[in-house]
Amino acid sequence: MGSARRSGALFALVLAALTAVLLGVGLSVGSAGWQPLALAGDLQDAIVWQIRMPRSLGAWLAGALLGLAGALAQGLLRNPLADPYLLGSASGAGLGVALLLAATGVSPLAAGGWAGHIGLSGAAFAGSVLAVLLTLTLSRGMQQTVRLLLAGIIVGMVLGAGTALIMFRVPEVMRAMQGFLFGSTSFIGWPGVQLLAAALAASLLVSLGLGRALDALALGEATAASLGVALGPVRVVLVAVLALATGVAVAQVGLIAFVGLAAPHLVRAAVQPTHRALLPLAAGAGGVLLLAADVLARGLVAPQELPVGALTAALGGIYLLWLMRRRLR
Repeated sequence: MGSARRSGALFALVLAALTAVLLGVGLSVGSAGWQPLALAGDLQDAIVWQIRMPRSLGAWLAGALLGLAGALAQGLLRNPLADPYLLGSASGAGLGVALLLAATGVSPLAAGGWAGHIGLSGAAFAGSVLAVLLTLTLSRGMQQTVRLLLAGIIVGMVLGAGTALIMFRVPEVMRAMQGFLFGSTSFIGWPGVQLLAAALAASLLVSLGLGRALDALALGEATAASLGVALGPVRVVLVAVLALATGVAVAQVGLIAFVGLAAPHLVRAAVQPTHRALLPLAAGAGGVLLLAADVLARGLVAPQELPVGALTAALGGIYLLWLMRRRLR
């Protein structure tokens, strides 16, 4: 136990150091590439503190929410390959955005503005929550984990097909949907940072209180029940926290692949923690992953910017392939 705690503390220090370094780099990387902060003038100061700082902090917070949600999903479903989107939240968010764009006739240019983005964020969050509620309705509650998982997969496929049909019928929304479907941190401002921080604090506080229940659930539902875990209420709270964390993150940054899946794996590869340690460490690892991807997306081909979601999908896929090859050996 002492060795595990020391490993967890060391891993937390590494995450904190990486976060500090990446935040510093994020403040120095913009559309023109690398620019040391010491050379910034008054206009550049405004760009740094009003655009780059909230974007970098927002990327870390959104990644932390996805990492926490991934750890919760894997604990709830007792499956290390589960990710936060398995309950249909991502597909619901995409459908909500597509419906808003098709109904209002928002042009790609208007959808990229601040007012348009606030509307898209609200539509994404509403669609995410409604998708999770639909999953719970189809699974007839949360008594059976397998049925809940299958219902989430079905809801995700059906809602994804609905989004595709809307884009087929109204081709004008395709370009406006690109930023959401590929994932982007470009439009996170200070209000978004505050919302992400509040959601992370609430989600982390509640989930830490369920750490021991998740440890018991990992031993099997029968064993958890014999240890006194109230499976029904625990599942309700876990799904609520999962929906909150995923919905807020997706509403702010769009669909970001692999962060919620890879972050808990990175923690388990370094330490063997209980869930009370895994949850905050997975959140920190998710924040570092998305912030690193955001910095790379800004700087790799500056002045152009790569889609953050596409970059995380590529890097996450490479990591999981390496992990699978290592396990097979």
